[in-house]
Amino acid sequence: SGNYCNQGEIRKKELEQSCCVLGIPASDVTVIDHRDLPDHPAVEWDTELLATLILEHIEAKNINLVVTFDAGGVSGHANHVSVHTAVRYSVCTLLWVSPWGCRVLVLESVNLFRKYISFLDVLISCLLPRDALFILTEEQTEQAKRAMQCHRSQLLWFRRLYLLFSRYLVVNSLRLL
Repeated sequence: SGNYCNQGEIRKKELEQSCCVLGIPASDVTVIDHRDLPDHPAVEWDTELLATLILEHIEAKNINLVVTFDAGGVSGHANHVSVHTAVRYSVCTLLWVSPWGCRVLVLESVNLFRKYISFLDVLISCLLPRDALFILTEEQTEQAKRAMQCHRSQLLWFRRLYLLFSRYLVVNSLRLL
């Protein structure tokens, strides 16, 4: 639930506002508040528990595409890495991709230089192998920035730089899991 530093309720509201900006209905958002899945940048979550919760959401919402972090978690955040591990476990062990026709795309983590060269990374990304490449329009980039700005409690100085220079607000390269 994003309760790191006891900000869970604030962060839930920020998530709702962000999803609204992105056109995602509140009924499609599931906030997990589980004592064994604490929001903490250094805590790895239980793979089987998280995989079960993710699978329940996929089945309940009849989801046919999941976009998740890669093993680097984009920022190295342990919770992000745990999400990747749980999705990978689900695909490889629980085999939920085939029975329900759900595909999984994994967002590529890039080095620090590429992460902060904004639109210049489009050139690099076009030359490198990947299964999917999403290049956002200026309007989509502005919408993504507005959505991120809803997370006021998390807008520390380095995230403000992220809003200005991150390639992820312009280009995202993904691989099929």
